[in-house]
Amino acid sequence: MAVNCEKVVNELFAAWSRLNLEEIMSHFDENGVWDNVPMNNPAKGKAAVRQLTQGFLKDTAAFEVKILKSAHEGNLVFNERIDTIRMKNGKTASIPVAGVFELNDAGKIVSWRDYFDMATFNKQLA
Repeated sequence: MAVNCEKVVNELFAAWSRLNLEEIMSHFDENGVWDNVPMNNPAKGKAAVRQLTQGFLKDTAAFEVKILKSAHEGNLVFNERIDTIRMKNGKTASIPVAGVFELNDAGKIVSWRDYFDMATFNKQLA
């Protein structure tokens, strides 16, 4: 594989930090899946990923990702990170996340799974 998968994932998070929907979506394959595992409702297909992303962005004032550790093997990227989300209502949540990304040979995300504690997230935004 000629694509640097870690670079693609880092570019995805840079797009999130800019809250740029089109740039975020440019990283996904047409059949890509985004699964926030504790939410138990994965977005399947680019249209569903777009809808989920728009839902997050509409209430978000700022989004920051601090990658603590990252590793990759072939088309897989694993990272441990802290996601900090500041909502338009002024509330902020910083949550530890473990992410797993699978990319195709064109460098597009076919699967993104995030594992985090939903109670930690909800408590901070309550």
